[in-house]
This record gives sequence, structure tokens and C-alpha cells, in this order.
Amino acid sequence: MSALLFALVAAFTLSIGARDQLLVADLRARLGPSPGMLAAGMASAATTGALAGWAGGKISASLSVNTAQMFVAMALLLAALELAWPNREKIPSEPTRSLFAIGLALALRQLTDAARFVVFALGAALAFPQMAALGGALGGMAAIATGYALGERLRSLPHRQIRLVLAAVAFLMAILIGISVRYY
Repeated sequence: MSALLFALVAAFTLSIGARDQLLVADLRARLGPSPGMLAAGMASAATTGALAGWAGGKISASLSVNTAQMFVAMALLLAALELAWPNREKIPSEPTRSLFAIGLALALRQLTDAARFVVFALGAALAFPQMAALGGALGGMAAIATGYALGERLRSLPHRQIRLVLAAVAFLMAILIGISVRYY
């Protein structure tokens, strides 16, 4: 159960102001409400979150306890870098209405975001990777739903500052976990 909760909270929190959440908000503001777009976003978030947890579980079979903890530290470090990286994407001037294209664009953005890195690490480090996969899927879906609900109001929030604080926290956690594995 802890894997589910950790992954859910991590996926939702680390998706604040993420590229996929902003894309959904921008598309909703530009194209108007679309249940199909929301469904495509939710399906993409569920698939990538579950895939990250599943892949972490597959790799955990070959890791010792110390190696799994160091793996978590490296994933947190990658997440910190992704969180700190400035998002310079522009609002699409002529967005597509193709649900497949929207889902594919979201999935490609989600595969390399901070939330999926952490869900992958939690799947590898915790006892039940299935629960980490479920938590990652639910947290990602909640983040997409939040972006869809807020629409253009999401751009007015201070997500850059929030992401920098999250990057600092993830970096600090990565360092502390790495040191604890190395020296204790």
C-alpha cells in the first residue's frame, strides 16, 4: 500500500506545471472542452505511469538492496534535473484535433518526465511494483485532469518556482539517499 501512496503523491506532485499538464491545459483553452481529449490524456497518463512502475519491477529482480537504493538516488537526480530544466515550449498556434496525435504527444512527453522517473525507481525499490504502477497511473491521471480543469488559468500559476523547489527537494533526497547507501 505504501508503494501506491508514494507513487501517487510523487506522480501528481512532480507533474505540477509539467509539459504534459501544460499541453492539456493549452489545448483545452484553444480547442474548448473535449471529452475525447481528456480521455486521450487520461489513457496516456495511465499507460505511461503503469509502464514506468512495471519496468521498475522488472529491473528490481536483478538489483540488490543497496543497488536498488542507489537506483532510487539516481532516478531522483534525473527527476531533479528534469524539474529544473526550463520549459520553453510555446502554445501551439494551430493545435490538432486528432486524439491519436494528442495522446502520442502526451505519451512522448510523459515517458521522460520527472514523475515517471520516480515511479520507475519506486517500482524497482519497493516490494510491490504493481502498486507503484497503479499509483503512478492514478497520480498522472489526476495531474492531467487538473490541467484540463484549469485550462488557461494554469499558465497564471507560479509553476516554474514550484518546480524549482521540487527540483531542490529531489536533489537533496538523491544526495542523502546516495550518501546513506555509500557510507551506511
